[in-house]
Amino acid sequence: MDTYEIIARALGYIRDHANRQPSLDDIAASANISPYHFQRLFTEWAGISPKKFLQYLTLNYAKRCLKENRSLFDTAHQTGLSGTGRLHDLFINLEGMTPGEYKNGGENLTIYFSVQSSPYGEFVVASTDRGVCNLFFIDDENPATLLEKEWSSARLIEEEQPIHRQVSAFLFQEKPNGPIALRLKGTSFQLKVWQALLQIPEGTLTSYGVIADHLDTPSAQRAVGTAIGRNPVGYLIPCHRVIKSMGETGGYRWNPVRKQAMIGREAAQTDQDLEGQQTLF
Repeated sequence: MDTYEIIARALGYIRDHANRQPSLDDIAASANISPYHFQRLFTEWAGISPKKFLQYLTLNYAKRCLKENRSLFDTAHQTGLSGTGRLHDLFINLEGMTPGEYKNGGENLTIYFSVQSSPYGEFVVASTDRGVCNLFFIDDENPATLLEKEWSSARLIEEEQPIHRQVSAFLFQEKPNGPIALRLKGTSFQLKVWQALLQIPEGTLTSYGVIADHLDTPSAQRAVGTAIGRNPVGYLIPCHRVIKSMGETGGYRWNPVRKQAMIGREAAQTDQDLEGQQTLF
């Protein structure tokens, strides 16, 4: 069992037993390792102790983020996507595919893919000659089968490309060798939603309603949710930072536990002030 599998099993246990306030011993037992080993492994993975990490996952933290970040798009615009956050010294170029590419399932396209590792488990990354078109986290799925569902007519070649290594470095919080270009298949509205997601700073949470308001479509929360659910490049476009308006994390295309891991790890690395927060144990 690799590190992320142990972390995910522990976070899943916490998610299912949060109302019982599980102890460190209980959580470690759920992952079939000793409390000492779990504490050390978790701290190496997250950079902080399990106890402090879990403080970032409380309902209070989520509600506070939603309350404080109503102007998050203005904040992101003022500070830019460079600086000391996840996107330091890096920008992501998002470009939509042509209508023809969008409709024909990738006919005449050659797509290269490879399986890479990350703090959140293995993922398959796929790219054309113009940029990354997919990033799917995988558990037991066949990577080629996942991509065939997206690109029924494309030529798929399993071969690592330099941009694939850039993406892996990005997920490990390392500085990639240059910008990451995205070449995505989506409707005009979906592309607008994905562009909005790129403006959410690291360690920040927002709601579907805030994004709908930002796009001047306040009644389109459901459509925003659908667009987020169809995000083809998990984590690169940070859909995990969007939660329900009541502060609950909600679902996630690549497993709600993985979403919890991303939220907690990002918040911990941006060193949020936790004074007065509740703790699960």
